[in-house]
Amino acid sequence: MNKEHPNDSLEPKNGTNHTGKLKPNQVKSSSSFYHGPQLHKRVLVVDDNSDIVFTLRIGLESDPTMQVYSYDNPVTALLEFEPNFYDLLLIDINMPMMDGFQLAQKLLQKDLNVRICFMTAGEINMDAAREVHPLKSIGCFIKKPITAEQLLRHIKAELE
Repeated sequence: MNKEHPNDSLEPKNGTNHTGKLKPNQVKSSSSFYHGPQLHKRVLVVDDNSDIVFTLRIGLESDPTMQVYSYDNPVTALLEFEPNFYDLLLIDINMPMMDGFQLAQKLLQKDLNVRICFMTAGEINMDAAREVHPLKSIGCFIKKPITAEQLLRHIKAELE
């Protein structure tokens, strides 16, 4: 079943999806119009701070091979998540309503193959976090603040 593209503005509603692009469930399958390798790496950014979401998205999209989708609400990100669409999830650990580990566990129930990088401004013992949250898809832990160049290096290394 093909979904049609909306005719109205692509501006985010309720400040939750800051992509300015179609949501994954509004994008036709790439196999319907292109049979070669995927041209862009799709990254989902989830952070409860909309300024950080915007900054991370701008930093990642400075690389023309990155296509970034972003949310400042983990519940909305979970509800609108499309399996087998994203190459990498970049999730803040400390968020209200649902922390990053809880969100990751729920997203992995929808898509077992997606890679995950966690971000935090606080201190974290990565080995202890891996013991408490034995998610096989955990890739990197990124300490905020981070420059756009450093972020791109981390993300590209995870996507290789």
